[in-house]
Amino acid sequence: MRLSALVVSLALGVLLIPAGPSLAGESKILEYDAQGRVKGIKRVETKDGRQDYGFRKFDPENSFEEGELIVINPPRNFLGTIRLMGFSLMERVRLTELNLEVQRLRIPAGMNVPRARTLLRGRFPGLSIDANHVFDPSAGVSEKSVARNAIGWRKATPNCGAGVKLGMVDAGVDLEHPALKGQKIVFRSFHKKGRKPGPNVHGTAVAAMLVGKPEWGGLLPGAELMAANMFEINESGRKVGNAVAFLKAINWMAKEKVHVVNLSVAGADNKVLRRVFKSAQKKGLVMVAAAGNWGRGSKPAYPAAYKDVVAVTAFGREKLVYARANRGSYIDFAAPGVRIYTAVPGGGGRFQSGTSFATPYLSALIGLEVAHRGKKKSSVLRRIFRKNTTDMGAPGKDKVFGWGFVNLQPRCPG
Repeated sequence: MRLSALVVSLALGVLLIPAGPSLAGESKILEYDAQGRVKGIKRVETKDGRQDYGFRKFDPENSFEEGELIVINPPRNFLGTIRLMGFSLMERVRLTELNLEVQRLRIPAGMNVPRARTLLRGRFPGLSIDANHVFDPSAGVSEKSVARNAIGWRKATPNCGAGVKLGMVDAGVDLEHPALKGQKIVFRSFHKKGRKPGPNVHGTAVAAMLVGKPEWGGLLPGAELMAANMFEINESGRKVGNAVAFLKAINWMAKEKVHVVNLSVAGADNKVLRRVFKSAQKKGLVMVAAAGNWGRGSKPAYPAAYKDVVAVTAFGREKLVYARANRGSYIDFAAPGVRIYTAVPGGGGRFQSGTSFATPYLSALIGLEVAHRGKKKSSVLRRIFRKNTTDMGAPGKDKVFGWGFVNLQPRCPG
């Protein structure tokens, strides 16, 4: 049955109907000074003639917490053995909803993370051991087009999305922002004890896209949002979102039984996190992730590249792919992600670009489908949405746009 033919209870306030996009224009990337004032525009011509807007290069495999490893479900003799090798236990994380335990380890003094990982994997073959990788918010700042306008969805009523429970693992959220104050949001931070939580710019933007008030273009303003912060400020002053905080947040999402989890973050293929994701998916957790903003030649971005995660890329004016979007066979769908006017902490807003800002569209649509039709595997959801896509690149599925733009929207009665 085609998704556009769904009839949804008026009490829930939504149904899905076909609708074409009204796309925002491709934008320039603005540079800001310390006071937040625009100081100029940075543009660099790429080899294929497209403009690249000066994003920093993120190296997922080599971005991790120094001096730490993580391991999942170690055997009984594990701690006694590793102590003799110079390792020590920093934290024990019990993921009760997923029936898993993760241990955070301090590696021996003078040893680097890759060497320590190789040493432990050799001593405990078959055990999932990895670095405590850090993750990148999949966003970049750009130059008014709120989320609903950017995709061509009609303005929502305040109850649009009632009955849908969304999850979000991201940065902090400004709950006092006019777009979010009074909305149904439960916020928890999973930053490390002794560190400050990271800035809430990215999380505020994504939360407002998902459940912001109608005047701010929120996609499902009547939905409930469980928002988890995984970012913190480390000892050197750098913002990081590490794997331990990520897996704690996923465990919370499973406990809350959300209909979908929006993941506008990207990083390495961490073996421990991969195992946690598989367990979460067996529990029925549906996850949608940003394709990544590292450029066309980059490695796949995770969690988007995991088999059972729906991956979303971004496009802008004239259906051109976002200049810094990752490419790869793991891309499933495309949505607007260039020059989206987003909420920022303190009450205002600004235009931003990135695959982060394309992901909420699919999260909203999938959240509706799961809430109204029951739990589904990602493979089933892909088949449902493929029937309602507009092909944007090479015929069929391609490495740039996946299956293309999902030509659906939630319409709210009244």
